[in-house]
Amino acid sequence: MSLVDLTRDLVSIPSHEDEAAAGDFLEAWLRRETDADVTRDSVGNVIARKGTGEETLAFVGHHDVVEPAASQVADGSGDDATEYAVEERDGRLYGRGTADMKGAVAAALLAFRDADPAGELVVASFVGEEIGGVGAQYAIDGGFSPDYAVVGEGSTNYSGQDVTDVAVAHKGRRGSTITAHGTAAHASEANAGENAIYRATAAVDRVRDLERPSVDAAGERLEGRLTVTEIEGGTAMNVVPARCTFTVDERTVPGERAALERVAALDGIEWTVDQDLPAMRCTDEAFAEAVLEAADGVQDGDPELVTKPHATDAGWLSAAGTECVIYGPSEPGEAHTDDESVSIGVLERCRETYRRVAQRWPTAG
Repeated sequence: MSLVDLTRDLVSIPSHEDEAAAGDFLEAWLRRETDADVTRDSVGNVIARKGTGEETLAFVGHHDVVEPAASQVADGSGDDATEYAVEERDGRLYGRGTADMKGAVAAALLAFRDADPAGELVVASFVGEEIGGVGAQYAIDGGFSPDYAVVGEGSTNYSGQDVTDVAVAHKGRRGSTITAHGTAAHASEANAGENAIYRATAAVDRVRDLERPSVDAAGERLEGRLTVTEIEGGTAMNVVPARCTFTVDERTVPGERAALERVAALDGIEWTVDQDLPAMRCTDEAFAEAVLEAADGVQDGDPELVTKPHATDAGWLSAAGTECVIYGPSEPGEAHTDDESVSIGVLERCRETYRRVAQRWPTAG
């Protein structure tokens, strides 16, 4: 089966609400095409292992996707289930999940099958990446702990056109709700109450004054960001509000967080963390350089070590002790779009890079 055919088959399987059918496909393919030890856990993660060695290298992806646009769905008839539409034109495959990230999963599957690995080699496709990495967290909690991982999220066109780079760090995301509590009163007797909106605006001012952490990675300055994104409060025009809430989107950097506890220290303020996706940074320079060398050998451009602005499952793996890099075909602005697509040539590039990395890493000391 060609990489295009495998990508097409995988992309066509709906997996934005239920990943089971895509997981069935992955499990069946691995059992049919390889002699690997294949497992499927209770949440639907598909993991296969082959080779032996003291250290483990994993190719990591996910087979869930965001909801497709109407143009990305092909309605079946009779007993045929609705499928996602997949179209090939101008050297690209178009369809929901081609870039994010079933194309990379297909490339990793073929590399896994074809490689004669230097150590234990694992391929893992997780569920629930698009909703906070629930599959990755479940696998890690269950003992999934490779020494090294290449995560197939997008790293193409970061340093230059038609170059697939190696991302060695990315930002995380912490989403918070700040709740200001006050005391209701009639607006004609405003002094009898405590205005929660006033307390909330004081908290917003403090958010704006907080220092945004930053770190150096791959010769770049990776900077955090704090943004107030929503606000809600009050019940009527003539009532002093007893409650006001606002949300904060924080882009975190490896090892650092903004001091939101300073906001929570204000009178009447409650701080709740709603989501916390960890940042990632590879600290093993030899591993990063080995992947970069493999990437350099399969493309005309000159790939670089770069950083990535988006959180991925690499953050969860990194937090658990796995040395991670990101190398994949998706380009900035390509994922989650109504005309999502992936370059077939870059998919082939990723497949060969993955195979070469598997055969050279871990090194023999």
